[in-house]
Amino acid sequence: MQSKKLTTDSDITVDEVYTAADIKNTDNSLPGEFPFTRGVQASMYRGKLWTMRQYAGFSTAEESNKRYHYLLNQGVNGLSVAFDLPTQIGYDSDHALADGEVGKVGVAIDSLEDMEKLFEGIKLETVSTSMTINATGFILLAFYVALAKKQGADLNKITGTIQNDILKEYAARGTYIYPPKPSMRIITDIFEWCSKEVPKWNTFSISGYHIREAGSTAVQEVAFTLSNGKAYVKAALIKGLDINVFGKRLSFFFNAHNNLFEEVAKFRAARRMWAKIMKDLGATDEKAMMLRFHTQTGGSTLTAQQPLNNISRVTIQTLAAVLGGTQSLHTNGYDEALSLPTEEAAKIALRTQQVVAFESGAADTADPLAGSYYVEYLTAEVEKNAWKLIGTIDAMGGSVEAIEAGFIQDEIAKSAYQYQQNIENESKLIVGVNKFVSEDLNKIPGFKIDDSIQKMQVDKLIALKAKRDNTAAKTCLQKIAAAAHTDQNLMPLVLDAVEHYCTLGEISDTLRDVFGEYK
Repeated sequence: MQSKKLTTDSDITVDEVYTAADIKNTDNSLPGEFPFTRGVQASMYRGKLWTMRQYAGFSTAEESNKRYHYLLNQGVNGLSVAFDLPTQIGYDSDHALADGEVGKVGVAIDSLEDMEKLFEGIKLETVSTSMTINATGFILLAFYVALAKKQGADLNKITGTIQNDILKEYAARGTYIYPPKPSMRIITDIFEWCSKEVPKWNTFSISGYHIREAGSTAVQEVAFTLSNGKAYVKAALIKGLDINVFGKRLSFFFNAHNNLFEEVAKFRAARRMWAKIMKDLGATDEKAMMLRFHTQTGGSTLTAQQPLNNISRVTIQTLAAVLGGTQSLHTNGYDEALSLPTEEAAKIALRTQQVVAFESGAADTADPLAGSYYVEYLTAEVEKNAWKLIGTIDAMGGSVEAIEAGFIQDEIAKSAYQYQQNIENESKLIVGVNKFVSEDLNKIPGFKIDDSIQKMQVDKLIALKAKRDNTAAKTCLQKIAAAAHTDQNLMPLVLDAVEHYCTLGEISDTLRDVFGEYK
């Protein structure tokens, strides 16, 4: 009797059983050894656990600051800042296009003054901060560095990451401002400036997370993310930067979904592939070949139906990230399909990480699933299929050209459509959605943001512009505009502008006037 055909979410066929005969080209490297399939450190979590972050930001800087202090008191050892949509696309809170969106999906940050409130009582030397920001990432980095200077911090000790991955915005997410070429110029300016001024800062988090959230498969997540990474590295090389220097400050951001073994295989394959990519591009320092990554559990996997089931989903995804060797992890709240996470949901999400870290045994040994016939087979299949996609993109000229041609967007859209079809025809079962459905009404209270937040932010902007030196602010903006017409590095001028309390919107608009907007 022939058994039912099963596949992973990336359509990799799953056999009934795997044996040594299924493992070809065995990778006998150890953790910490090239190509880092088994992890980037020899002892992995026995040496140091992953950084436990909780992605948080909403309303005003003052309100988000309260949540950060709460999370730090609960045992978080790294902060992860969510910004509202106006901040992400370069509009101050008083802009017409910001209307109705201020503080809704993240915190509103218009100026250095807001950044001062956001981190009040938090010494930036003592905490690692990740900021999920792309088109305006260079401005938020300037706010952060300006605040660190005001605190008297040693900039050589400042650690953290800006996402700063604009290519995936064109492909999957949409919070871009400028066309691809000036956007890439800003990114290489950040590389160059950070290597001298904040050498421990990760200048980049090349993001597969949003590619997956848009509907890609695990294989596409790896292929499109690493292709984008290649494009950034090539742009930096053209600018004359040293791959062995900036390569060490690149990091990645991946998703974790529910197919436990495919997700573990995805992380292992991605490490192996990136090491080979960097070596081929000229890296000779092994640390510049290491794929270090942050993981966030899958937002798109969370269901509004029977939301408490999401606690189980997040636990599986947490295990996938840890067994796959993540360096940093954010776990989603069970209520995030309904609203921003409540304090209770955020605490349970953090406790999930802590239970896995201290009770499960998953952190006791490096790459514990290595040698599993199934996991090794999946690792090889993910890698093989991802290389095929990368080859297609390379033949088009690289990620920028593939995005401009709409190839990557179309591939993601096809996968998203097929996934939804599978749910609707019940070949893909989602507990509580198309299987084990309950008629019980959801009684979990949502976390809502009051619309009065916008007026508060606008009032702060009016007060700020009344008390700052407006002549000095105008001069700073003029210098940025002039430099944008040349190949001068923009970062020192942007830092000077934010220190004179120029706003995020003013700096963004100054560059809009020079670079234009991408349509």
